[in-house]
Amino acid sequence: MTGANKISLSLTDRQHTKQESAKVPGELAARLEPIVAEAVSGAGFDLDALDVQQAGRRKLVKVVVDSDDGVGLDEVADVSRAVSAALDENEQLIAGAYTLEVTSPGVDRPLTRPRHWRRSRFRLVRITPREGAEYVGRVGHAGEDSVRVLVAGAIRDVPYADVAKAVIEIEFRQPPTEELKLLDQDASEHNAGEPEEDPK
Repeated sequence: MTGANKISLSLTDRQHTKQESAKVPGELAARLEPIVAEAVSGAGFDLDALDVQQAGRRKLVKVVVDSDDGVGLDEVADVSRAVSAALDENEQLIAGAYTLEVTSPGVDRPLTRPRHWRRSRFRLVRITPREGAEYVGRVGHAGEDSVRVLVAGAIRDVPYADVAKAVIEIEFRQPPTEELKLLDQDASEHNAGEPEEDPK
């Protein structure tokens, strides 16, 4: 199952008896990130985002996970259990009641890292460059510093540093076969002799 459709699971009412922490949510998220990242990685996934919000007397811990093969509902449940166990082992950091929400990325997530681009291969993406007009292209080979994008029949090399924003465009039909062949051929040429990519 791909990560195109957002999947979420909440574990509510995680009640701890210790006194509420005075830490602000941003500071708490920074403290929790290595703990949550280790739990997510141990379950075989990548931590895509972590956010902590104050919701009344409780804290809402939102965890977004992803993988090259996408994330299914059963897998989200597995990750939720792993993260919940890790948070319980470090309850002194949260020091109070919290709700845990684990989700997969939705299609509205901006592509900000090389791995986001790799996982969007063959998808249509709307790209807003730092300079010039926005355009729509189909994603091909994604390297460490740039991505190959098919735009109006021609393949461009787009450095990530030149992209202000990029989001997936929803398609309601299969991509044209000739476009996929062009991108496959281009990827084969660029993969030949390239060093192994850093999975950022």
